[in-house]
Parts: sequence; C-alpha cells; structure tokens
Amino acid sequence: METEIQINTEYITLGQLLKMADLIQSGGMAKWFLSEYKVYVNNEEDQRRGRKLYPNDRVEIEEVGLFVIKAEL
Repeated sequence: METEIQINTEYITLGQLLKMADLIQSGGMAKWFLSEYKVYVNNEEDQRRGRKLYPNDRVEIEEVGLFVIKAEL
C-alpha cells in the first residue's frame, strides 16, 4: 500500500519522513531505525537520515511500506 506524505517545503529529509510517518518518536531515533530496516529511495538503497526527499520521490521501507512525497498545493 502506498502512503502519501504531504510537504509544504522544497524538500524534507529522510529522518523527517520517518517522524512524519509515525515510524519514530524523535529525530534521534532515525539513525537506529535506518540501521534496522532496509530503505530504498527511488529504488536505490540509502541509509542517510539527511537524504533530501523532493515531491514525487518514492521511499520504500522493507516490512513497513511505500511512501510517496507530494507537494501541498
């Protein structure tokens, strides 16, 4: 299932996405989360919590789901 994440800025970071999707409670948990789960950004594995995500980027997290970044209108 695909979940849309609405943003009203130019981009968000992977760590911010994890928090917005309620996968972590605080930004400090991002490093731990990324070490525990395989994360793919636009079909490329990426473990950087500071990775910039722009509208239409797709983030797939194994065992969790697929997230698509959408710009708020």
